[in-house]
Amino acid sequence: KLPTMKMLLLLVVLLSAALLASAAPPTCYSRVLSLSKEITESFQELQTSKTLDSCVETLPRLYLDIHNYCVLAKLRDFVAYPGCDRVVEVNELKEKARSLYTILISYCRRDLVFLTDDCNALEIPISPPIEHS
Repeated sequence: KLPTMKMLLLLVVLLSAALLASAAPPTCYSRVLSLSKEITESFQELQTSKTLDSCVETLPRLYLDIHNYCVLAKLRDFVAYPGCDRVVEVNELKEKARSLYTILISYCRRDLVFLTDDCNALEIPISPPIEHS
């Protein structure tokens, strides 16, 4: 009977810790930041995939920086791009981009501060930092 009680108590503690960890809702900023990173990574994976349709190469570049005011136009252009409608991964990516755009202009409109409006910066691929050994 004692091992069962210990297991039950452990389960209650673990569940309580999980609930507390997820109790704080994400802020608008954290949601937009994580979604923009997710979209950028998905786009980069799509561009490097060998198995996808050749139309993927014609898609507008999608490197996102939510601190750049031009990100709104970049998202609009990507979602409105007429090509690749037959590729499921592109449609999924467009849906995520549409969601990010909606969050930016509706829910987070007053919470975000754009630090730049350099549209050319969104044309340059984001390179990961170089790690020195």
